[in-house]
Amino acid sequence: MYDRTIAELSSALSRRECSSVELTQATLAAIEQASGLNAFITITAEQALAEAEAADARRADGEAGPLTGVPIAHKDIFCTEGVRTSCGSRMLDTFVPPYDAFVVEQLRAAGAVMVGKTNMDEFAMGSSNETSWYGPARNPWDPTTVPGGSSGGSAAAVAARLVPAATGTDTGGSIRQPAALTGISGLKPTYGRISRYGMIAFASSLDQAGPMATTAEDLALMLGAMAGFDERDSTCVDQSVPNYHGLLAEHGLKGLRIGLPREYFNTEGVDPEVASAIETAVAAMEAAGAQLKEISLPNTELAVPVYYVIAPAEASSNLSRFDGVRYGHRCSDPVDLEDLYKRSRGEGFGEEVKRRIMVGTYALSAGYYDAYYLKAQQVRRMIRDDFARAFDEVDVIAGPTAPTTAFGLGAKADDPVQMYLSDIFTIAVNLAGLPALSIPAGFGGGKPIGLQLIGNYFDEARLLGAAHGYQQITDWHMQRPSLEG
Repeated sequence: MYDRTIAELSSALSRRECSSVELTQATLAAIEQASGLNAFITITAEQALAEAEAADARRADGEAGPLTGVPIAHKDIFCTEGVRTSCGSRMLDTFVPPYDAFVVEQLRAAGAVMVGKTNMDEFAMGSSNETSWYGPARNPWDPTTVPGGSSGGSAAAVAARLVPAATGTDTGGSIRQPAALTGISGLKPTYGRISRYGMIAFASSLDQAGPMATTAEDLALMLGAMAGFDERDSTCVDQSVPNYHGLLAEHGLKGLRIGLPREYFNTEGVDPEVASAIETAVAAMEAAGAQLKEISLPNTELAVPVYYVIAPAEASSNLSRFDGVRYGHRCSDPVDLEDLYKRSRGEGFGEEVKRRIMVGTYALSAGYYDAYYLKAQQVRRMIRDDFARAFDEVDVIAGPTAPTTAFGLGAKADDPVQMYLSDIFTIAVNLAGLPALSIPAGFGGGKPIGLQLIGNYFDEARLLGAAHGYQQITDWHMQRPSLEG
């Protein structure tokens, strides 16, 4: 029962085929059985069962919504009142927030049951989940490979059908890339569509929360609950939330204008099996009534270097608060204040976080700000303009989510540049603030391949409709890994 989609579980709960308590108990048992995946940092069994009892009472009173009583997991970057929020870091290993993040509030109000907090790259910095203080999460399709990152724990949990959905965050592809590598669906909404309040910051102008689930239909249900205006976040847009689930049928493939950037299909380093699967996917969409058009995004190759100036610069600023004074890891027996700062940060942060702080501090330093940070922001605008011109001609843009399938644990750990290139197709979306999603589109060597669809600002309904339409004519999203052994 627990391994169904949100839509199926909601229907089963409505028909009284099971209770939320029974469903939650089965979910917790499945999570324990699959502990080898290391998908979770914290399990909230007692709290989950209490929430499930409350959900059952709501259903009995006729006050249920589609998510009421459905178990979900939260990426461990979202503050949860009374529950440890570690951000995958030793720095916050003992941090217990006194409040909930906006996303947590919204999903709790919708009646969803939180069963735990998922593993992640430290402070969301990574593409493989290998920078986590708690060890890497593992890909359910092949436990010797990575699940992607930074939302790798959420991706692994959904792919293994431990939960029907989970939250993630996407700064440069951290929802879409792990979704692709684990064969699930993941959506990065428009910047400002979901409040970042209570989401521990990495790069504030790029970070965006989003849902991860098995199907586009479930993404629509999750987004409908997660989105909304929040005055506590000055970057959150005051715009009504459409009925994304109700609009799925209105935004199908027939007549959809799909742009195919030549830069996405003629790029060195793309696995031939990935390229073939994406070409087959867009051909299927064309056969279903979509119109294909070749377009150009000429500044695509600049996205990675631009991102790795801007994101570390913002990280350098955001992570300066973790100094061993107010909360977080504190070194033992500091000699003086300088020793407290140095050893607390040195012990609390991992190597990748330190690397990005150093890069960001350098880019923001006197004499280098104009040459690096300012120039990167100027090129960022050029990338955004590329997309604007493209959307004058097409409705959505299609291409690979990731250049390869899941790679082996440790395969890129000693080569940061190769690791960064895992996000080559996703980073530009964050720089422009656009919405995009990844859906399963095939396999290469027995490993999942993801199709990325990029939309115009606040056009998530069209994106979800297109993805749903594709999933009506394919069954890649229905494939699931065997967890035996």
